[in-house]
Amino acid sequence: MDQDNNSEDDSVGQAEDDTQPPFPLGLSDSETVEVLWQMRTQRRQTEPDLPDTVTRLTTPEGSIVYLVGTAHFSDSSKKDVATTIRAVQPDVVVVELCQYRVSMLKMDEKTLLKEAKDINLEKVQQAIKQNGVMSGLMQILLLKVSAHITEQLGMAPGGEFREAFKEAGKVPFCKFHLGDRPIPVTFKRAIAALSLWQKARLAWGLCFLSDPISKEDVEKCKQKDLLEQTMSEMIGEFPALHRTIVAERDIYLTHTLRQAARCVEAPPNAEKVPAVVVGVVGMGHVPGIERNWDEELNIHEIMSVAPPSRFGWVVRNVLKGAMWGLLGYACFRASKGVGRALLSFPTVQSLLENIRTPSV
Repeated sequence: MDQDNNSEDDSVGQAEDDTQPPFPLGLSDSETVEVLWQMRTQRRQTEPDLPDTVTRLTTPEGSIVYLVGTAHFSDSSKKDVATTIRAVQPDVVVVELCQYRVSMLKMDEKTLLKEAKDINLEKVQQAIKQNGVMSGLMQILLLKVSAHITEQLGMAPGGEFREAFKEAGKVPFCKFHLGDRPIPVTFKRAIAALSLWQKARLAWGLCFLSDPISKEDVEKCKQKDLLEQTMSEMIGEFPALHRTIVAERDIYLTHTLRQAARCVEAPPNAEKVPAVVVGVVGMGHVPGIERNWDEELNIHEIMSVAPPSRFGWVVRNVLKGAMWGLLGYACFRASKGVGRALLSFPTVQSLLENIRTPSV
């Protein structure tokens, strides 16, 4: 709620603060709440001059959603987000993140840059543990796409979400919502939609992504988010994958934005009044959210995950068995003693046990 006096970007907000009367002292809690509410109402612009990347949506109750379409690797998008939140002083800010990616909100740029570039064995193991073998490996390949863009630009992703989190904290009573579908659901549904051959072709394309990307390319992609455009070019021949990664998330984001746009209670009498919401999403999701805005949505359908098939279980364990068989044979050829030592490790024994035991 405090303004940052060290930032040049905050000059507009500071100028507005200078016109506000000093905050009165000695108030009760209820009086303080009412004064803060009135201060926010006075700061809120009824007809704000917003960037071209902002789309205005309304609900039957009169609530307003300002949807900021962003490019995930763009400084310009960060400015658009800050400008919008300062102008409309929202009740709720909704971002295109889920609980599995919320850590990026509190990491500094340097740490995020390092994390995005560093795809190591620990990350692979964590992804597989969280999403299963096929979905986990696909998540790592998608992280490779993000890491490729990060390396090309020297810029960490998600800057617009961190900007939204920071600006929301300066607005009295503003709530911050995570609006995206949980990423394990998205990956599991995406993998289930592909045949084995399609999975192999997609993995091949992701593994050998190497096209150079400039900051000018990013700004051109304000019409369609860079990461999503890169993905769309690779998954264009897989309509089922586009449906699960883009179209279904359009539906989920529409649902969470409409939930956030419910009327809020205004002091002192808890009167229900229309809400003001700022949504921060990739530009590629904006058309889908507009299309779905007045439609009846079936969220349960896009949240269901089919159990692994018997065939999938057989394929996974055949691959595991082949890998460990080759490793064991190589160790046996090199030295029988080395092979016995390797097989004595608890980790190896556990993996072999998992190969023998079907997943529930």
